[in-house]
Amino acid sequence: MGKLHTVQVDTPSHDYPIEIGTGILGDFDILKPYIGQKAVIVSNDTVAEYYLSFLESCLKDNHIEVLSVILPDGEQYKNHESLNKIYDELLLAHADRKTTLIALGGGVIGDTAGFAAATYQRGMPFIQIPTTLLSQVDSSVGGKTAINHALGKNMIGAFYQPELVLADLSVLATLPEREFSAGMAEVIKYALLGDADFLQWLEKHMDALMQRDVELLACAVKHCCEMKADIVAQDETEQGIRAWLNLGHTFAHAIEAEMGYGVWLHGEAVAAGMVLACRLSEQIGCLKQEETERVCRLLQKARLPDAPPAFPFERWLQHMRRDKKVQNGKMRFITLKSLGQAQISEIDDMECLRQALLPFSGSQSVL
Repeated sequence: MGKLHTVQVDTPSHDYPIEIGTGILGDFDILKPYIGQKAVIVSNDTVAEYYLSFLESCLKDNHIEVLSVILPDGEQYKNHESLNKIYDELLLAHADRKTTLIALGGGVIGDTAGFAAATYQRGMPFIQIPTTLLSQVDSSVGGKTAINHALGKNMIGAFYQPELVLADLSVLATLPEREFSAGMAEVIKYALLGDADFLQWLEKHMDALMQRDVELLACAVKHCCEMKADIVAQDETEQGIRAWLNLGHTFAHAIEAEMGYGVWLHGEAVAAGMVLACRLSEQIGCLKQEETERVCRLLQKARLPDAPPAFPFERWLQHMRRDKKVQNGKMRFITLKSLGQAQISEIDDMECLRQALLPFSGSQSVL
């Protein structure tokens, strides 16, 4: 077992730790303070094949009653059907408010299981065990839970904090290359929105990170979690600066909705969305073209798209007007004052937005 890093998340709801290390998935000493006598593990069929039996055995060996719920793998299953399957199993197992729900998987599992925990009997304790880079650095931290609706991503959900986040870096070894790259988009996001020094660090170490150097990954995951913990502590329910964490996401959610959930991975859509956020920042006079090109080069090193798919401007507007950041009918975007400094911008000028969405003059990344 490698060095254990602890990041504390302090919110008005309650405080909890993020434990980051290697080989800690079955460390019952970490889990023990946060788990009841009965646990329900929610996972998907891909992750379950690798890690479910191991976690079940760990809990059973310590006299915890365990039930597992296996969902299909994919963003397209982040829906009411999956949510109802969890409810069905909880009810059949006579789960109560002392039962601990454990989310074992990536962002889809974490969001869906977390929403089930938030709403079953008006709230039950849950633990996040994220198994993707994206979920370790972002979605498992901060208490956002949700399912998708056909008309919009994450439109049905709740803010509900976990008791514990346990991030075992060793599970990233089984993550497919495309999924790993998708997670790196969220790592890059943190650098762009709030830490120019971290951006330089990523540029220096991206090749080694993509080779899954464990020590460098530990540094990156810890740093992202520290940044998110600080933002969430200031703004738990996204009334202000927490919206910065949505850099690129308004565009990304439009891409996912237009292309069909799961066609573009969330992180891939975020990567293209961040480039569009940079282009919009250029249009409002904040960034220079060479700064956007710098972002594109880093995304390319992470094997991520540096341009969006092409579809009509009216379709972009249709999707983006449903975004959660729209207030009083006005579209709001996270833009950049500079690389490493985010801001919230209301965009009334549709021509400005149209220019940001024009195809790149060079070749576009195609999935």
